[in-house]
Amino acid sequence: MKNNFKILFHLGHPAHFHLFKNPIKHFKSLGHQVKIVIKKKDVLEQLLIDSGLEYTNLMKGERGDKKWQIALSLLKRDWAMLGVVNEFKPNLMLGTTAEISHIGFLKNIPSLVVNEDDAEVVPLFAKLAYPLATAILAPNCCSVGRWEKKKIGYEGYHELSYLHPNNFVPNPNVIKEYNLGDSYFIIRFAKLNAHHDVGRNGISTEIARGLIQKLTPHGKVWITSERELEPEFEPYRIMIPSTKIHDVMAFANIYIGDSQTMAAEAAVLGVPAIRFNDFVGEISYLNELENTYKLGFGIPTAQKDKLFETVDNLLQMDYKADWRIRQKRMLSEKIDTAQQIIEVCFKMLEKNKQ
Repeated sequence: MKNNFKILFHLGHPAHFHLFKNPIKHFKSLGHQVKIVIKKKDVLEQLLIDSGLEYTNLMKGERGDKKWQIALSLLKRDWAMLGVVNEFKPNLMLGTTAEISHIGFLKNIPSLVVNEDDAEVVPLFAKLAYPLATAILAPNCCSVGRWEKKKIGYEGYHELSYLHPNNFVPNPNVIKEYNLGDSYFIIRFAKLNAHHDVGRNGISTEIARGLIQKLTPHGKVWITSERELEPEFEPYRIMIPSTKIHDVMAFANIYIGDSQTMAAEAAVLGVPAIRFNDFVGEISYLNELENTYKLGFGIPTAQKDKLFETVDNLLQMDYKADWRIRQKRMLSEKIDTAQQIIEVCFKMLEKNKQ
């Protein structure tokens, strides 16, 4: 086939499966060859299995969170990636990890690092990934530090690659199928154990108890957790396939969690998103969703009274019409991120071909 490109995607987090699944589908539909490599994280592998996508795992076992462990793990993944690249011979490498820029530079293959966290929030990642990257694709509001000349900015968020109305219509049958209830709330516990999470806190056991007590009179409470749940919270664990979490999120009354990504997902779906962690005020795209579009609330852990006050206020409000208006405004000013990724990839491929 004419212009039959080989494109390698590297995924480092479950959210990145969703970020790239529509571009991957598009490239495959046009007859291009796609290779997916991952480093195992949470439900990422299960998402790929459930979707029937083949992949190669570059990281076996747990990495560890000390700096020397991170460095050793990166060297191992670089070496593994080199082997994959030598075999696949891609025309373009893109993803959310540093390995693509390292091996892309070494093998003279264009690399596109895709990120929406500010460089100041993930400084180690920025120092490892950005210097050797060909380009950085990031929302206009996102800072890439001193590598601004490499940035390709756009008006959107990662979450709009898979939750934009062009790409996602929530299925209400999922709610009935899993008997989630007519009125329910989602609580999310993240692990907060990455290198950039050191010293950051989220929802404690005590706060989780208080939230459940406050929400239960108004509907069912469901918990989705990256970390191990205490036995007392097990009855609240949501038992659904990971591929259906966004259907569940779309019909929730309120989302409360210490995860950045799921807070953004709830917000772009038009669900009030309460983010309770110590990154509040530091991450530009979440600041924009919370402060410009008023789709969520960022509350630092030192203000637990404000967390419960915010929940109380929402429970007493008929807020759904307001949130739909706010969501509609946001969508009118943002783009389908999947299309942006596809367009940038083709521009880089065509430029490299010349």
